[in-house]
Amino acid sequence: MRKYILAVLLVGGVAAPAMAQPASDNPTSYTGVKVEGLVGWDRLKVPGDHADGVLYGAGVGYDVQMGGMVLGAEGEASGSTTDQCATSVNVTGDRLCAKLGRDLYVGGRIGAVVGGRTLLYAKAGYTNARVRLTYADGGTGVNNFNLGANKDGWRVGGGVEQSVGSRTFLKAEYRYSTYSGNIDKHQVVAGFGLRF
Repeated sequence: MRKYILAVLLVGGVAAPAMAQPASDNPTSYTGVKVEGLVGWDRLKVPGDHADGVLYGAGVGYDVQMGGMVLGAEGEASGSTTDQCATSVNVTGDRLCAKLGRDLYVGGRIGAVVGGRTLLYAKAGYTNARVRLTYADGGTGVNNFNLGANKDGWRVGGGVEQSVGSRTFLKAEYRYSTYSGNIDKHQVVAGFGLRF
């Protein structure tokens, strides 16, 4: 028992001076507008199969810092190289392909500032993806089609944002998106951004 009391007193003695530092010692303010470029891994999952590709895009947002907590709203537009094709779906020699197009996202995030320069956060919001389906019947072409559809869905995720200057940051993020029609996406994204 004595060891636990000593450990608590030691941690409290070290933490108290750090917590007592004035807010002006914080090297980064998270309040304001931010813009960012994004690139990462994109996995499209449909029932029974999946395909991998590269995600690329840009985002904009506005954060408000309240002590050690950050609340924000954000939007993003991205594209993907991910596509998936299957052959002999209905008849021998036919080909069905699905390709992801643009993806629009709007949502919010909540986070905690750690050490003054690192933000750990969770996010959630609405997403809308463009999916193009093409089919070649492998024969006469009578049944061929090329259709584009917008798929509504939702996204959840989390990440870490590290300040590398007074206005610049790097981030790493995982997010999961699910859309109508049993379409899911898993993404791991890196970003570079500026705060204003």
